[in-house]
Amino acid sequence: MKAWLEDMLGIVHNGGPAELIFGRVATLAQQLGFENCAYGRRSPFSGVRPQVVMLSNYPAHWRARYESLGYLEKDPTVLHGQRSQTPLRWSDAVFSSTPHFWEDARAFGLRFGWSQSSLDAPGIGGMLTLCRSSEELTASEMANSESRMQLLSSIAHQALSRALANTPAITPVCLTPREIEVMKWTAEGRPSQEVAKRLLLSKATVDFHARNATLKLGVPNKTAAAVRATMLGLLR
Repeated sequence: MKAWLEDMLGIVHNGGPAELIFGRVATLAQQLGFENCAYGRRSPFSGVRPQVVMLSNYPAHWRARYESLGYLEKDPTVLHGQRSQTPLRWSDAVFSSTPHFWEDARAFGLRFGWSQSSLDAPGIGGMLTLCRSSEELTASEMANSESRMQLLSSIAHQALSRALANTPAITPVCLTPREIEVMKWTAEGRPSQEVAKRLLLSKATVDFHARNATLKLGVPNKTAAAVRATMLGLLR
């Protein structure tokens, strides 16, 4: 876990162009058991349609087919991600309204997957998808790995969104020592109850510090806050 976390934090500290960052994300996704991954970023555009940028290591023929058939507008995982930041584990029920799309995706080996969106503001957001051709995602695997999957999603979004938008560095903020402690454990995927035991605090107190850090860092949840704090060098 520690080595994986250090590799993940390297995405933030090493920076670079979007394609290089995505390559690091794909490597970490493979370590989590997913042979394919994709990241899409949606932002307002001066025209009628929003601007969408997509990076993936999906088969080239699938990428071409996805674009030519306009699957972006039909993909249930994308539609879910535009409305909610709740992680989505793929199932037949998720794709029940688009059976032809689901059959097509499975034919290209995209059979078992998980998607997580990050919504920054109306019309602005991104989504990381992890998928593979065999072995269904079990409840046991989710219990062991989903916290790392969510952390990877958040760090991929913040690092790739900044690289794709070519935005300047984030303005530093000040966290208290206790907020930094809570963020350090959150960055390792530890739930609030476990952090409370480690710091000899109540869960309510840990949640209080996590909320304060989240507000100061201007992000929607504590996982994103841990990533943003890492990007600012506050957790070293």
